[in-house]
Amino acid sequence: MSSSMYAHIRRNPRFTELVSKRTRFATILSAIVLTIFYGFVLLVAFAPDLIGSRLSGTSNLTFGVAAGLFQFIFFWVLTFIYVRRANGEFDDINNEIVRAAWKDEK
Repeated sequence: MSSSMYAHIRRNPRFTELVSKRTRFATILSAIVLTIFYGFVLLVAFAPDLIGSRLSGTSNLTFGVAAGLFQFIFFWVLTFIYVRRANGEFDDINNEIVRAAWKDEK
């Protein structure tokens, strides 16, 4: 792409909207991930009795193991949500911006 193509893209108001939406969405998801991850680390540090407690009297599964498994599943779900939105809404806006830039370039 030429520098004039990039200039067309950067002037497009939809480009600013795309960057804003994508940044806001990624920031929210990052905050959720960091909160869950560091919350677990803080639980390990400050509530080791809770982490080591069994889920039921006869179970070998502890709260810490269940919470760790929950984290993996939750992070996969968040990844799926991000990929769906990125491949849907964000790609649609991106394609619209590129088509407009190609049209302006010609």
